[in-house]
Amino acid sequence: MTPAPLALPTVPDLWPDWIRERSASELARATELVDGLRTAPPADPVAVLRQWDRAAGHLGNVAAFGSLLGNVHPLEAARDLADAAEQEASKLGTQWSLDRELYDVFAAIDDSSVAHDPLAVRLLAKVRADFRRSGVDKDEATRERISAIRERITELDQEFSRVTRDDVRTVRVRPEQLAGMPADWLEAHPADDEGLVTVSTDYPDSVPVRMFAHDQDVRRDLTIAFLERGWPTTEALLTELFALRHELATTVGYADWPSYDADVKMIGTGPAIPEFIDRIATAAEEPMRRDLAQLLARYRRDFPDATEVPGFDFQYYAELVRSEEYDVDAQRVRTYFDFGKVRQGLLEVTGRLFDLAYRPVDVPVWHEEVTAYEVEQAGRVIGRIYLDLHPREGKYKHAAQFTLTDGVAGEQLPEGVLVCNFSRGLMEHDHVVTLFHEFGHLLHHVLAGHGDWFRFAGVATEWDFVEAPSQMLEEWAWHADVLRTFASDASGEPIPAELVAAMRAADDYGKGIYARTQMFYAAMSYWFHADRAGAEVPDLTERMIELQARYAALPYLPGTHMFASFGHLGGYSSAYYTYMWSLVIAKDMFSAFDESDLFAPEVAHRYRDAVLARGGEGDAADLVADFLGRPFAFDAYAAWLAR
Repeated sequence: MTPAPLALPTVPDLWPDWIRERSASELARATELVDGLRTAPPADPVAVLRQWDRAAGHLGNVAAFGSLLGNVHPLEAARDLADAAEQEASKLGTQWSLDRELYDVFAAIDDSSVAHDPLAVRLLAKVRADFRRSGVDKDEATRERISAIRERITELDQEFSRVTRDDVRTVRVRPEQLAGMPADWLEAHPADDEGLVTVSTDYPDSVPVRMFAHDQDVRRDLTIAFLERGWPTTEALLTELFALRHELATTVGYADWPSYDADVKMIGTGPAIPEFIDRIATAAEEPMRRDLAQLLARYRRDFPDATEVPGFDFQYYAELVRSEEYDVDAQRVRTYFDFGKVRQGLLEVTGRLFDLAYRPVDVPVWHEEVTAYEVEQAGRVIGRIYLDLHPREGKYKHAAQFTLTDGVAGEQLPEGVLVCNFSRGLMEHDHVVTLFHEFGHLLHHVLAGHGDWFRFAGVATEWDFVEAPSQMLEEWAWHADVLRTFASDASGEPIPAELVAAMRAADDYGKGIYARTQMFYAAMSYWFHADRAGAEVPDLTERMIELQARYAALPYLPGTHMFASFGHLGGYSSAYYTYMWSLVIAKDMFSAFDESDLFAPEVAHRYRDAVLARGGEGDAADLVADFLGRPFAFDAYAAWLAR
């Protein structure tokens, strides 16, 4: 029997009580199961593991809805309650991880007693590793300190997220300063009573303005405002966060936080991270120089004495290069990407690719613009998804997939939420690509929600593989035959294939700059943490400037503090490299598809079943090898970067 989806509150006023009640009931059930393991564990070792897994599932339910609603709910009171629920779940999880009596239950299991069940063997190994990494073997005073550190880390991470989420900055400009902006954008931004237009740092404003506005002062002012979000408030939060992560890692026996974090990822060791960063930076050196030469040549037509292109002019002049050199006018392109058509097209494309159907359902949601769908496969409901795709006050500012519930066969239906900030009208193609990317996470979550273990449900692979399936799905947003099924202008004319070909050629321009920018972010993510192991810890701004000079293609904009709103320093900590690591794998996996028939069912279904549906049931490298028939390699990525 298919489990029923989670019943959400039917009216706004009920949300606070729902959050309290669900948090209390799930935490109570988790506590009951764990207490049972301490006092009267089952005789069957597999049953012991299952009871622990179910307890973790109930705890995960609280952490999941706490994280989601803390980032999306319109009511501040509901967001605060959700944050508190997530903190409570984290605190209880920390208590379990440091409980020697619990650890002894798993340490006492004879490995041979679970050998008949490969997933139980895998789970037992991971549970034991979790306990060791937690510091369960330390003395009581040390374990108390570890508990306090973890609780504070959760608080800091949430506060960092809250500040960057709520710090929306604006610039006010005269209407004539917005010459070059698309007509639909201008229509949605009328002048106020003082004759000025307010432009915010939210993406539906900041991206098109920096790309299209002819006025350099507007581009500069908005870029500075964008880069200054969170400053100076978050510097103290991040400084404390990095120090506590380092203390935690060294307390449990690691050299530094990156070493602790990498121990459970594909990359394996902390020092391998800067080695990977430098490998990508070296591979991108020539493509970056080629891109910059083309960009500077165009820039010098307007600024003859320029020796470099400042960051606030990059998007505008990169767009001019694409328009003039590749005959791609982004304002023309966006006329083919009406939001409603794109959303429906995404569902039709992924449904056809993976043999799925999406049925709209009229169910309670947290905001009127959220849409819900039941996901069906072979006539059976396999999950529910929610699409929360437009900006509003108090909402998460980036794009991400959030879990509402993890799925386990017969017990709980997988439910996931896409949280983005797209225009309600015409979309930039870059945002279409982002939508496909994030939907890849949603598919991974739903398809992998039908196994027997919460631990392996959904996007439960190593964190440096998590992005690969999403990055691969982006390819379908670049193919003319795919786009023409849903991308059409106001008259209904599909996007021309020759325009898509030009868009792809134009997209190749700038990927050297992109790769080096990503390595700057990855280096910042790594060294902000690794520096804590040194005798002297550099100032964050100074370290950022130094790393930008070493890795990035574009120069530092004096007086700005981009790191202050770099949200990945929270969840991704020292592992931002994972985006590029995953892209290497994504390019290799995509090589198995035939670009002349991207919907060929044999390879698409094999990928669905071998990689997506497996969740965390195997090591990521093994899942990819099962799909490709060989270990993943660097070659496809290198060829793409060099082309």
